[in-house]
Amino acid sequence: MQKEHVVSILDFERTEHHTVFVKFIGHDAVLGKDIEGEVKFVGGLPYGDVIHPERSSMSSECREFVRTTLINKYKAGEF
Repeated sequence: MQKEHVVSILDFERTEHHTVFVKFIGHDAVLGKDIEGEVKFVGGLPYGDVIHPERSSMSSECREFVRTTLINKYKAGEF
């Protein structure tokens, strides 16, 4: 069993409207389960039920880890 949260980017797509869709997989160390999802970046911020505080099935710690990791990768120009 993994003891740390993990997130890996599977794919991403930029649209002509300056939107980026990012698919990812990972592991929620608190819940001990694998995760997968997709977010949409608009204006440099990720949106989607998978990272929404009230709609996500991830633990709050993992949700914040995923959100922060995705924002950092976006700012670094990785997608």
